[in-house]
Amino acid sequence: MRIDAVTIFPDYFKALDLSLLGKAREKNLINFEAHDLRDYTHDKHKTVDDSPYGGGAGMLMKPEPWGEALDAILPEDGNCTVIFTSPAGEQFKQATAYELAKEDHIVFACGRYEGIDQRVVEYAATKARVRLISLGDYVLNGGEVAAIAMTEAIVRLIPGVIGNAESLVEESHSDGLLEYPSYTKPANWRGMDVPEVLTSGNHAAIAAWRKEQQIERTKKVRPDLLGE
Repeated sequence: MRIDAVTIFPDYFKALDLSLLGKAREKNLINFEAHDLRDYTHDKHKTVDDSPYGGGAGMLMKPEPWGEALDAILPEDGNCTVIFTSPAGEQFKQATAYELAKEDHIVFACGRYEGIDQRVVEYAATKARVRLISLGDYVLNGGEVAAIAMTEAIVRLIPGVIGNAESLVEESHSDGLLEYPSYTKPANWRGMDVPEVLTSGNHAAIAAWRKEQQIERTKKVRPDLLGE
């Protein structure tokens, strides 16, 4: 998979080299590159924003540098998905990560200020598949944090990235429920014991206990996942 990110802060993405993405790049499972949007400007100040038509608070990212960046990065065959990180988009979920993990090429368009000129989204849609995706119901200073979080969620689902693929099946949200609580040695720590069922060796009982814990935790913390 190839992943590109267009941003005015490319150094943000250096953090990904410390994660599984860095190992995936070493294995040639992922090709990742962060592009500086200012490289596609032509004035001495490398301007990427201007005031919005119709008035309003803040500045808006200009279409010209975005157009040149997309022209340089997007493939001619259109086999690519451009993700505009936006609080106005669909909510990113584990199911979204699974969908995107099947893509060959993803480009993250990381907005700043009050966002990106809408014509950039419309232009991108003529060159590739486009999705507006929100990390959650809140507003960040820019799209970089959202793009990093989505990248980690997507990349770890690519075969060969996670050492123990079975762990993906048991994670939170993989089956619509939150993950069960986990324990390791010692069996007693500061007066607190590991649940007896986990040391019983009875795998059927352990599986039943874990499922029960998933349901109870989900009811308590995220009842919306159960439609409650």
